[in-house]
Amino acid sequence: MPKFLFVYHGGHTPTDPAEIEATMAAWGAWFRDMGDALDIPGNPVGQSYTVSSNGVVDNGGANPASGFTVIKADNIDAATEMAKGCPMVVNGTGSVEVAEIHEIEM
Repeated sequence: MPKFLFVYHGGHTPTDPAEIEATMAAWGAWFRDMGDALDIPGNPVGQSYTVSSNGVVDNGGANPASGFTVIKADNIDAATEMAKGCPMVVNGTGSVEVAEIHEIEM
C-alpha cells in the first residue's frame, strides 16, 4: 500500500495545562481514528533551516514545517481526506502538505 508524508505547517504550542491536555487528546483521537493507516506518528519539529547552494538560512522559509506523520492509504485522495481531520486543520491554525512517498532501491 502506498505511503504518504504529512508535513504540518502552522499550529501553536499550548502553554495552559488544560489546553495542552485538550490538544493532546485531539491529536490522539485523530491518530486512533486513522487506525492501521497510521504508519509513523511522527513528532513536532523545531526551527527549520533552509540549505541551498547559496548557504544556510535559519528562517525556515516561507512556510516552515512544524511536524510530520507518515500514513498508508490507497491513493492521494484517501490521504488528503485523512488530512482533513488533522486538529490544526479542524481548528484553523495550520495546514497539512500531503505527498506520496516513492520507494527507491539504493
